[in-house]
Amino acid sequence: MIAIIDYDIGNIAAVANMLRRLNVPCIITNLPDEIDRADRIILPGNGSFDACVKNLRNSGLVPVIEHKVLEQGVPLLGICVGAQMLGKGSEEGTEAGLGWLNMKVRRFPDMQGLRIPCMGWNEVRSAKHHYITQYIEPKSRFYFVHSYYMDPVDESDILLFSDYGIEFSAAVSKMNIVGVQFHPEKSHRFGKFLLAAFAKGE
Repeated sequence: MIAIIDYDIGNIAAVANMLRRLNVPCIITNLPDEIDRADRIILPGNGSFDACVKNLRNSGLVPVIEHKVLEQGVPLLGICVGAQMLGKGSEEGTEAGLGWLNMKVRRFPDMQGLRIPCMGWNEVRSAKHHYITQYIEPKSRFYFVHSYYMDPVDESDILLFSDYGIEFSAAVSKMNIVGVQFHPEKSHRFGKFLLAAFAKGE
């Protein structure tokens, strides 16, 4: 069972709908007991960094999520701002992130001819082997909507690269934790491949 964390950050039904199309059992939940029974966890995110962090902390769910992920080693997938929150903080706001990964979230520099936010389909390329990207083919494309990108201190934490004026980390991973800047639930067959791999595991 995959628990999709509901901490009042907008419509997260699309993630559940994609998993159900893959015949993967999942539940949208804000209940600690249901999260505690989960085999895998998805932490979505939508909107501003500070708003997401505040909502997550105010939900009271951080202790049970940290117990599952950091102590029990349950796989977690962060999506968009849910991935950004895995680091220490963001240039978008002042709130501290969860601090599970040693990374900062930075704003795209102003670049002539490129609009911010980065919005649309971008190709990704692998930085290292990982089970969650095992079905990703060369020139696989994912749907992005973001003005900020993840910048890990340790380059070995970078899982996927993409480009938008500059090269940036489109996904990060460390141990049982993965964060993707794009929206797999909006990325058609490419997103289905990635979510299927996450559900299946190693």
